[in-house]
Amino acid sequence: MRNRLADQFNYNVAPGPQHEPDIDQPSVPADPLVRLIAYYLPQFHPTAENDEWWGTGFTEWTNVTKTLPRFSGHYQPRLPGALGFYDLSYVDAIRRQAVLAKKYGIAGFCFYHYWFGGRAVLERPLQLLLDNPDIDLPFCLCWANENWTRTWDGSDKQVLLAQNHSAEDDIAFARSIEPAMRDPRYIRIGGRPLLMLYRPSILPDAAATVARWREHFEAAGLGNPYIAMAQTHGDEDPRPYGMDAAVGFPPHGGTDVNRVDPAPPAYSSDFSGAILQYDAMASALASRRPTEYRFMPGVCPSWDNDSRRPGRGVTFHGSTPAKYGSWLAAACDYAMRGNPPEERVVLINAWNEWAEGAYLEPDRHFGYAYLAETARVLTDLPDDRQMRARLDALPKPTPFRLITLVGGKLRSWAGAARNRRRAPAPSSGRRA
Repeated sequence: MRNRLADQFNYNVAPGPQHEPDIDQPSVPADPLVRLIAYYLPQFHPTAENDEWWGTGFTEWTNVTKTLPRFSGHYQPRLPGALGFYDLSYVDAIRRQAVLAKKYGIAGFCFYHYWFGGRAVLERPLQLLLDNPDIDLPFCLCWANENWTRTWDGSDKQVLLAQNHSAEDDIAFARSIEPAMRDPRYIRIGGRPLLMLYRPSILPDAAATVARWREHFEAAGLGNPYIAMAQTHGDEDPRPYGMDAAVGFPPHGGTDVNRVDPAPPAYSSDFSGAILQYDAMASALASRRPTEYRFMPGVCPSWDNDSRRPGRGVTFHGSTPAKYGSWLAAACDYAMRGNPPEERVVLINAWNEWAEGAYLEPDRHFGYAYLAETARVLTDLPDDRQMRARLDALPKPTPFRLITLVGGKLRSWAGAARNRRRAPAPSSGRRA
């Protein structure tokens, strides 16, 4: 058993059969039909709060580097590649991320904003971005408005930093993000600054909060913000909250899928994690295409939070760059056919959620493969004016499994052309 675990570990931290190197300049269109916005986690720098709660020097890398493979074919640990174990208290780390994101077609980052009743936490990377206007990085904010807990789930157990939602705090929060919204790089939809809220349902009166924000920002000269909610915890419809749109936030909404069967052999008798099918989750979420409210779809390259819950996490097993690319193409298809031009947005979870196994940044095993796949999807999208007009005239999309026609090319899970570019992984220790 120990030898098998060691073999799996060594396979995971070495370049695999689907590894792709960086290239000088991918052929990404300058103005694609769809904007890709990636969620961005700022917890990669030391803070006084994390020093107190988790030990001196703690960052997200602390969780990432303590993980081991838990079962045959388990892709852990996930270790960074070209960007290394960066520290976001240094502006050069953000510069490198910005250059890489733009190179592969990411239109901007959605920074998680941690605000607790007048207190901002993990704010240094955003402040560095604001202090350096030369960094070419469009961005927006998502208020992660849950409690901060030891279990990383926003529950009321073992609260480290509690929210204090109130009418006064609504305005204090709005004032706190005014500098970001005034930045010319701030992402706008139809000229309106984009503001996302993670969980509106836990606010005392989310509709009242939204109304206060609209009034405040308009009075401040920033206009009426475009406010969107993440679809999480079974909450999907933005209309009761007076919001403009909902955005997909996988794997939320896709967790009720079958486990991998038969389950891969575990390396330890005390392993109690869930091994779910990435294919099934992606297919279920790609088929979710609401038409009764504005919806911006979301995708994730992969997802595995064993780093945060060692031996008892949730792993969506079987992700590959090609499968992610098919899902992303389906999401882009919905955005093009279902939304007006300014609202053709797809959210990616995430740019750098390393401890949840959800990231686009290059790693040691896949290299730049997920970024390269992102660029290929954008390259396949039509970009001529005639095609734009035709897309505007198309009827609303109907649900389908992960097969879509984009730019005259059939993309599906089968991905025959892609499979020819990538040799299958060996049967021992492969990511199935």
